[in-house]
Amino acid sequence: MTMSNDSRTRIRKAFEPVALGLGRLGLTPDALTLIGFAITVVGAVLVARQLWLLGGLVIFLGGVFDMFDGTLARATGKVSNLGAFMDSVFDRAGEAIVYIGLIAGLQATGWADVPVVAAAAMGAAFMVSYTRAKSEGLGFSSGSGMAAVGIMPREVRLVILSLGLIIAGLLGTAVEVSEVSLAPAGSAALPPGIVALEIALAIIAIGATITVIQRILHVRSQARHQANQTHQEQGERT
Repeated sequence: MTMSNDSRTRIRKAFEPVALGLGRLGLTPDALTLIGFAITVVGAVLVARQLWLLGGLVIFLGGVFDMFDGTLARATGKVSNLGAFMDSVFDRAGEAIVYIGLIAGLQATGWADVPVVAAAAMGAAFMVSYTRAKSEGLGFSSGSGMAAVGIMPREVRLVILSLGLIIAGLLGTAVEVSEVSLAPAGSAALPPGIVALEIALAIIAIGATITVIQRILHVRSQARHQANQTHQEQGERT
């Protein structure tokens, strides 16, 4: 299961009227990048305060809002390398802040093992982004080609994390830390909301790791193809 570039194009087309409307209000693509980042930061603060449902909704809104900057840039012919750079940097910063807020919120619940799963999800998610950036920097899968490789791109991670947070908020995660500390080791069961959130984070961690492997194999295949092509060209010259 992957999200093809054609699917991304259709989604961007659906958001184009909204992006153009924001543009008519005087907002530039860079301004939309910063607004989307600010919304994400608010979501991270809410999650850190264990407001899971509201935080999940705001984080999802920030992720959706992030689609507007590139859509507006393409629709108005304002695509630039600087804009793409800013968008990518703030995407990564926003994702990091969300996970930091999430880890802080989970730590406050008193369940020591769950923040580790969140940290694993964060690390795997960043490896997905790194493999794309590094491969493109070395000349593999230029453009948006690498974005379509793998089962867990940023859009899918956003949906899974937002759903996990929303479900956690609906099911409830409230447990008195004092009760947890007084309970015998291993006797206290995780609240349903925490279980749902832990499952979502585990899915992200595993799916993102699989995506990293898929991208490594993709780059290796491209490298072999380029090597064979070079060898054939050299043979033709001789």
